[in-house]
Amino acid sequence: MKEVARQARAGGRIVGLVPTMGALHAGHTSLIVRAKRECSPVIASIFVNPKQFGPNEDFAKYPRTFESDCEKLKQAGVDALFAPEAAEVYPKSFSTYVHVEGLSERLEGRSRPGHFRGVTTVVMKLLQIVQPHRAYFGRKDAQQARLISQMARDLNLDSEIVVCPIVREPDGLALSSRNLYLNPEERKAATVLYQSLELAKKELEAGERDALHLQSGVRRKLASERLAVVDYVEIVNAEDFEPVARVSKAGYVLLAVFIGKTRLIDNLYLEPGSPGSDELAFHL
Repeated sequence: MKEVARQARAGGRIVGLVPTMGALHAGHTSLIVRAKRECSPVIASIFVNPKQFGPNEDFAKYPRTFESDCEKLKQAGVDALFAPEAAEVYPKSFSTYVHVEGLSERLEGRSRPGHFRGVTTVVMKLLQIVQPHRAYFGRKDAQQARLISQMARDLNLDSEIVVCPIVREPDGLALSSRNLYLNPEERKAATVLYQSLELAKKELEAGERDALHLQSGVRRKLASERLAVVDYVEIVNAEDFEPVARVSKAGYVLLAVFIGKTRLIDNLYLEPGSPGSDELAFHL
């Protein structure tokens, strides 16, 4: 992989990387489409990273669909696939980790201790191996994307971190490999995440800016679905993911919700308007 990428860079080509854990869906394809507009070659990786799963999480049963993933990548026009074994990524006596302080302990980090240390470590390794000009991540994992951007900035990495919009099903459910865990009843119930964020978006568009009021509305909507158990509902700024009292600048409405035994996340992005303006745009 290093040699393939090195030759591409030596030839003056713009190398793009789309890191994945497999079980590919249209959200991943959208990252590849964006990468192909801006880069050639486009390299995808498939690696179910054991370091980002806790002891009681779903590493063993995480969807692994390698053959169909390869076909999807081929159809999407990916130029190369990097799919290493765990022993290759984490050789015996591996003991070096990347940790982004502060951001790693909030929200997802609080609910999943050690998760982000595993994420930033494996992404750092992928960026070191491929050394892409651009690496593409989805906004559904908003906190993860922010952490990776912070890591790239703090460690003076040459790779540009590109964050792309969420891709959704027609009924609004954000695409996720973990959606495969949902039975038909749970799949229907899972749309309550999108519906609750849509409610927050409507209130924001109507001028509501009080974060507690907005969170209460989201929680009430989630509570209307008997299969939904809330892990967290937070409204945070986009820089350090600290909670805000009032919505006044770029940020997120963030959700983590269990539908049955499946934990799903989603968000509404609050995008700032033109410089000097107090206006915000709201993106699901």
